[in-house]
Amino acid sequence: MSLLQSIIVFAISYALLLIAMTVHEFAHGAVAYKLGDSTARMSGRLTLNPLAHIDPFWTLILPLVLFLSTGGRFVFGAAKPVPINYWSLKNPKRDIIWIGLAGPLANFLLAFIISLAFKFVSQEGVAGYLLVNLLTINVVLAVFNLIPLPPLDGSKVLMGLLPQALAEKYGQLERYGFVILFIFIWLGMFEKLVWPLVVAVMKILGAGF
Repeated sequence: MSLLQSIIVFAISYALLLIAMTVHEFAHGAVAYKLGDSTARMSGRLTLNPLAHIDPFWTLILPLVLFLSTGGRFVFGAAKPVPINYWSLKNPKRDIIWIGLAGPLANFLLAFIISLAFKFVSQEGVAGYLLVNLLTINVVLAVFNLIPLPPLDGSKVLMGLLPQALAEKYGQLERYGFVILFIFIWLGMFEKLVWPLVVAVMKILGAGF
């Protein structure tokens, strides 16, 4: 792959990743706002403008490093988490579950909508390539974030389900979130756990595999 081809592939993959991440974070903020917390709206995060959700490391540096280190095979990243004031929620213990699920469910919904387009658009060609990749990225974001490890959304869901004392202790692990995710990926759990689930969902949606 030439340098120009690499730049084009990265630009396309990164643009699709931004779309998926923006939808994900907007969903978190929208559900939180619906449940009584206006923090996301007040901080300018209740928007579909990707610029409002960019984090210097997770959104800019990490995708580029992953792309370069995998020889252009993999682009992944994360947006800046939407701020949530759980004390503003109507029912914090219950609402944290819905807020945590909102992002992954929004990505699954977008992936499903894209899959419907394949009834009218071939998966071959430029349009098909873009749609398959956008669908894949949304499924990866959804599945990955449902893992109950801090700081992923699945940890918020688990905290809402655990007894309060256990939830508070579990929540303290979030300060080590970067280390936990690094170990998770280093152990090859993305390939062993996340990717097989992504492939299964893609097959159900009738795309890509």
